[in-house]
Amino acid sequence: MKKLYIEGNKKLIGNVLISGSKNAALPILFMTILTKEKIKIGNIPKLTDIKIAIKLLKSLGAEIIYQNKFLYINPGLINIYSPPYKLIKKIRASIWMLAPLLIRFGKTKMFFPGGCKIGTRPINLHLNGLIKLGAKIIKKENSILAYIDKPLRGQYICMEKISVGATITIMSAATLARGITTIENAAKEPEIIDIAKFLNTLGANIIGAGSNKIYIKGVLKLNGGEHQIIPDRIETGTFLIAAAISKGFITCQNTEPKHLKNVLKKLSQTGAIIKTGKNWIKLDMRNKIPKSINISTSPYPGFPTDMQPQFTLLNSIAQGKSIVIENIFENRFGYVKELIKMGAQIEIKKNYITCQGVSNLFSKNIFSTDLRGSATLVLAGCIAKGNTIVNNIYHLKRGYASFEKKLNKLGANIQYL
Repeated sequence: MKKLYIEGNKKLIGNVLISGSKNAALPILFMTILTKEKIKIGNIPKLTDIKIAIKLLKSLGAEIIYQNKFLYINPGLINIYSPPYKLIKKIRASIWMLAPLLIRFGKTKMFFPGGCKIGTRPINLHLNGLIKLGAKIIKKENSILAYIDKPLRGQYICMEKISVGATITIMSAATLARGITTIENAAKEPEIIDIAKFLNTLGANIIGAGSNKIYIKGVLKLNGGEHQIIPDRIETGTFLIAAAISKGFITCQNTEPKHLKNVLKKLSQTGAIIKTGKNWIKLDMRNKIPKSINISTSPYPGFPTDMQPQFTLLNSIAQGKSIVIENIFENRFGYVKELIKMGAQIEIKKNYITCQGVSNLFSKNIFSTDLRGSATLVLAGCIAKGNTIVNNIYHLKRGYASFEKKLNKLGANIQYL
């Protein structure tokens, strides 16, 4: 079941229920290592990466039960400080285990994390932050040895580059450090706010999450608690694109419009009619051909790099010429050659692409190389003329819960081969 067979020329119409945020749920799961008391987490998305994260926690000794749409975690039984390589190598998010394990045991051995091959994603900002707080770190060929010989102490840390991952690592480590830590030039993503909210629920003292300066006053211990994961803004954006490219009409429910201001602004510029409520977004592109738009990715609240492939697909069948600039990852255009096979007129030039919209895409046997590119190629198959086969579909299950089932309810015809 590594291939999808997709019948094309579909108009996607209906309602879709958005799952919990992958990029909030993964670090929050690993933050449970910081306490020994029981945790209850709701709105956890059913994804391959989440399953691997749960396996990693269980491998350390945690007790975890999924019941009535809640995840119940007892981290008090964790007694191993070195996670297994076979699981670490499967997900990039495993780097967020480093700080919690270091603080809990005073030492840890971690293998370098895995993940999508969309460009170099060095962990030096994570390590430099921990070193500034007082950790000792030794890098070997494929692993990291970290230890502390005295309690971590709060520091002023100015990030040389905005990094969501490193902001999370430093914030989690500072939670139980002595004194006050200030993170300057911090990432502002909604997921950062959700993680801070979770930690504060457990007794942490974090102020300023969502701004470029976060203050953390260290506490002696964290308690148990309950938390609800925020909706996934990237899944929401992906389904809005599904409506836009198929001349469809989709309502995304259980989402947060405030987290998608830049994306919604761009979609409006394509000619889509957009309406929002407290927890829903409607996009109507019936009887319209989208207009092409230029985009340039940047850290939140700018245009998200995780929506760049989907918007490139939209531009490929839109009216006019467009430029898409990728400023976050240097290897995020792997999916473009597959769209070109399908008839898209796209040219890659270093960190940007030029795109001339065409009337139709055509079915092909295509291959996905990363998570967001996979979703993009599946959507391309839904609107192409003919029947498309998308290979290497395991990437998709890492970040989208029941993607093909949700699309089928909207009018698609997608089957596993």
